[in-house]
Amino acid sequence: MTPARKGLLLINLGTPDAPETGAVRRYLREFLGDPRVVDIHPVGRWFLLNFIILPFRSPKSAHAYRTIWTEQGSPLMVHSRALEKAVAERLAGEYEVELAMRYGNPSLPDAVARLRARGVADFTVLPLYPQEAPSSSGSSLARTYEVLSEPWDVPNVRAVPAFHGHPAFLDAFAEVARPVISDARAEHVLFSFHGVPERHVRRTDASGSHCLASAGCCDALTEANRHCYRAQCFATARGLAKRLGLSPDGWSVSFQSRLGRTPWVQPYTDVVLPELAARGVKRLAVMCPAFVADCLETVEEVAIRGREQFLASGGESLTLVPSLNSHPAWVDAVVQLVRESEAVATSSPAAAAAPAVPNRAG
Repeated sequence: MTPARKGLLLINLGTPDAPETGAVRRYLREFLGDPRVVDIHPVGRWFLLNFIILPFRSPKSAHAYRTIWTEQGSPLMVHSRALEKAVAERLAGEYEVELAMRYGNPSLPDAVARLRARGVADFTVLPLYPQEAPSSSGSSLARTYEVLSEPWDVPNVRAVPAFHGHPAFLDAFAEVARPVISDARAEHVLFSFHGVPERHVRRTDASGSHCLASAGCCDALTEANRHCYRAQCFATARGLAKRLGLSPDGWSVSFQSRLGRTPWVQPYTDVVLPELAARGVKRLAVMCPAFVADCLETVEEVAIRGREQFLASGGESLTLVPSLNSHPAWVDAVVQLVRESEAVATSSPAAAAAPAVPNRAG
């Protein structure tokens, strides 16, 4: 029997098609209309989306996108396309590779259709989110499974698990960061991750008594918090701090991009920045290890607004460490993640059926 042709689906979150209010409105409608992102009663979500978020946030977001838009388009799209091209070249003859966005274009259905048109019947899905969260990897995988199950013949599919502590991911980010931090003569490194509502974290705690129940709940990955986004973020930060040789008081963790008035995981980046300046930190480097491609949240929120806030609070410089984008070490890491995932899935039926083991930030 001829083996099924293999396909690799790289999934990122998404970006508007243009830095214009109409395009941003369409993107936000799809993104924030997802019940895994805004997980409130459907009526409340509809009201919030149509009467508060879309009318007021769309013009503001469009302005923010215009400050970072390039001749080639959105930074997220430019870097994601470059990664897709580099990975496709490395895996030529092994995998057909397509990029998809969970929201916006290129859409998941279109990307899957292109792979199917090339004869792919064996899918590997790599959500490009280092830490797992229902609103990112969870939503992306759920939609992918839905799309793949629409035809009568459902293909074989495997998902690469969250790689928050995978040595190849950590090594790649450390390689990118090391010279930037050195050139900036940074006195402190802030690891700023995308935030999620506290209720999302609590819902991943099967014990119901660990997550956010104490100040040290994320100090180590355990069975209780193995699916906790916040705990995985701290594990990533510890792994990077170790590789970068940072002293215990030379780094800290924060969370950005909160939306609405409900509590999100803390500490908040826009609160931490002036606190660091008040402590006497003059030269700050910021890494955003929840993002593998530079985007609105890194370039505009941190490198522009965050820098302005830090300087206004008494700091002298804030340097954004670029994301992984299409750095050769990241391309190597993606190829390794894909090949390891296939090796585990094909080693034995028991291994293929086994649940993913939490990555350790070693």
